Amino acid sequence: MLLESLIPILPVNLSELWIFLVACLGAIMITYAIFLEIERRQDLVFAVGAYCLFIYALYINNAIFTIAMLGLFISSCIEFIEIYVGLHKHSPEDLNRYKNMR
Repeated sequence: MLLESLIPILPVNLSELWIFLVACLGAIMITYAIFLEIERRQDLVFAVGAYCLFIYALYINNAIFTIAMLGLFISSCIEFIEIYVGLHKHSPEDLNRYKNMR
């Protein structure tokens, strides 16, 4: 088959096709989030990507993958809320330390 090496189980109906598309979107979003500089946008993209992959993990019935994506989703949401509320701040000492790491 054409896509057998890329997707071992080809989608049979429309709902399976949507699950695979959501999984691909989630993988792309998590990869893209790594390159974002603005921290709150990065957290939002991580949360959406993790949620997409969480749906896929539920579909394939993989417990470890499900727990990992749920943990990433919850932690990204918590950090976004902390930034939005103003609880997540970096001190000037942290910023100087980050600049000296380069």
